[in-house]
Amino acid sequence: MKVYYHPQFRNSYQKLSLNIRKITETKEQIFRKNPFDQRLKTHKLHGKLKNLWSFSVGNRSRVIFEFDGLDVIFLDIGNHKIYR
Repeated sequence: MKVYYHPQFRNSYQKLSLNIRKITETKEQIFRKNPFDQRLKTHKLHGKLKNLWSFSVGNRSRVIFEFDGLDVIFLDIGNHKIYR
């Protein structure tokens, strides 16, 4: 599986604190091995985001992503406001 980063993800990632970036890197390593590892709390989204997925990065931050065949695109990262 290859992970691609949408420009919105890159922009949001740069705005995160150094601590959250480090946690994100650790979570991404787990994700690359198993996107449904229980430590990630991966779940399908609903409503207008029903074709997307999310996993937890710490207590408040989430990564929104989509599966694209065998690949994954990280679309955005941030708190629950990214779901709007």
